Amino acid sequence: MGSPVVLGIESSCDETGAGLVREGRLLGHAVASSMDEHARFGGVVPEIAARAHLHSFTPVVRRALDEAGLRMSDIGAVAVTTGPGLSGALQVGLAGAKSLAYGLGVPLYGVHHLAGHVAADTLEHGPLPDPCMVLIVSGGHTSLLLVRDLARDPIVHLGDTLDDAAGECFDKVARVFGLPYPGGPAVDRAARDGDPAAVSFPRPLTGPRDAPYDFSFSGLKTAAARWAESHAGRELPVADGAASLQEAVADVLTRKAVAACREHGVGTLVVVGGVAANSRVRALAEERCRQAGIALRVPPLRLCTDNGAMIAAVGDLLVRAGAEPAPLNVSIDPSAPLEFASLNPVGTFGARAAAGARAAAGAGRGAAA
Repeated sequence: MGSPVVLGIESSCDETGAGLVREGRLLGHAVASSMDEHARFGGVVPEIAARAHLHSFTPVVRRALDEAGLRMSDIGAVAVTTGPGLSGALQVGLAGAKSLAYGLGVPLYGVHHLAGHVAADTLEHGPLPDPCMVLIVSGGHTSLLLVRDLARDPIVHLGDTLDDAAGECFDKVARVFGLPYPGGPAVDRAARDGDPAAVSFPRPLTGPRDAPYDFSFSGLKTAAARWAESHAGRELPVADGAASLQEAVADVLTRKAVAACREHGVGTLVVVGGVAANSRVRALAEERCRQAGIALRVPPLRLCTDNGAMIAAVGDLLVRAGAEPAPLNVSIDPSAPLEFASLNPVGTFGARAAAGARAAAGAGRGAAA
């Protein structure tokens, strides 16, 4: 008998995602975003995000099942993001995942959100090479990781962001430039008509005495804001500013990632996370990897941003590796460090959620029929 169909649930921020994976193959997935509800506030409002997850959870799961041509009773395991992320948003996803798992009588697996981004690439390009270098670039995280067996081995951090992550830098500078939220896609669009050499923005932490693989984008953010302020009373050349900002971010990210591959003798670089969708980051990574003789893997755009398929992919790997399911009182950890793909924290919320899920299991059994 083959591996079970794994349902993955993602609710760490403003996207409610459900995905179905079996033996490394994506069967179906669906995403509902509450981004439009947050746009007028210039960023994600946690309470709005949590309420949106409540409304979207069941429809998203149903859409994923319909796309895969499966029934609820076909699900053999459930995986869910247990951290990091917004506390209320994570709690909604975990409670829903527990209800489904207990109602269906199948195991539940807690998953680290960032490991999900890593696993997303396997759905397009197959198993990760052992070892591989992974550059995670998103709104809240910028990390350079040495990854071996994602389901079994500890994840080695070579470098992390010390302050603003790359995506956070894009969001904050976009606001200064008068561009809409979310800032990353807006900067990318504006940069198409700009000159990337128009503004000499700094390349943070690239000096010989700096931490070789850590990242810092707070100073770049400030430099871009000061540049915008220098145009007070005059029209701001937004396209040039966006192109120059994007070039600085892409330069730092790809320079450090390729250097890490060379130093550690790793032949494959995997770039994941929301900022991996940025056109200049992808293009410069491809150019520098080609020059260095390094294989580059980047997931398709639909799998770069948060989605349930990536969580299902981790769950599928954990199931096939024989990992222990999560305990009944598994909880959330909104600030969990990335150490392993599996994340099974326990706490007072876990106990309450387990009790609530058991009470809702009757409804889950009815839905599975």
